Amino acid sequence: MLFGRHKTAMIDPDHALAGRDEPMPVPARHMVLGTPLTPPFPEGMATAVFGLGCFWGAERLFWKLDGVYTTAVGYAGGLTPNPTYEEVCSGRTGHTEAVLVVFDPARIAFDDLLKAFWEGHDPTQGMRQGNDVGTQYRSAVYYADQAQRHAVEASRDAFQRMLRAAGYGDITTEVSGVAEAGPFYYAEDYHQQYLAKNPSGYCGLGGTGVSCPVGLAGAP
Repeated sequence: MLFGRHKTAMIDPDHALAGRDEPMPVPARHMVLGTPLTPPFPEGMATAVFGLGCFWGAERLFWKLDGVYTTAVGYAGGLTPNPTYEEVCSGRTGHTEAVLVVFDPARIAFDDLLKAFWEGHDPTQGMRQGNDVGTQYRSAVYYADQAQRHAVEASRDAFQRMLRAAGYGDITTEVSGVAEAGPFYYAEDYHQQYLAKNPSGYCGLGGTGVSCPVGLAGAP
């Protein structure tokens, strides 16, 4: 948390860190679910990437959902290839801390993931989440296809109406396709399933207490 506290402006591409060609080594298996962290995933699985503040608590939020095949933490939406945690914290890579969620659409709907996402944090806070301040803590959804895009936008608009009625401001969540946002880069081994390894560890999740009406895009 130390390096990103005052890094609230996105880095200019010309000043982003160079990074490296080698991907970060990660464990072969999810500590909780026992499933692979990296592709290839079984046929029929779908993926999405979510950023909702510190990725330790965010990952646990998703791995507890029935129908989620595997999760991994990493860095998304930035410029620097294969960044380290320290580089992301510096604010000079453009990434947000993110969770890769691989799920079985036959067991859990994408709308259910979106509900957990919107209700699991405050998406109106810009370049911060609670006491965690910096571009790496910005809210983001990186969708895998157009069906996901429409679901994200519909749920965002429905949730915005609920938030406004509760006195909150505008949603600042970054919404982009994974192709446009750039690769998801896996974070270091010790970050993966961090709260399973450290049950009393830091969890920065803090929602608004407002319910997200997923699937109700046409509601007034």
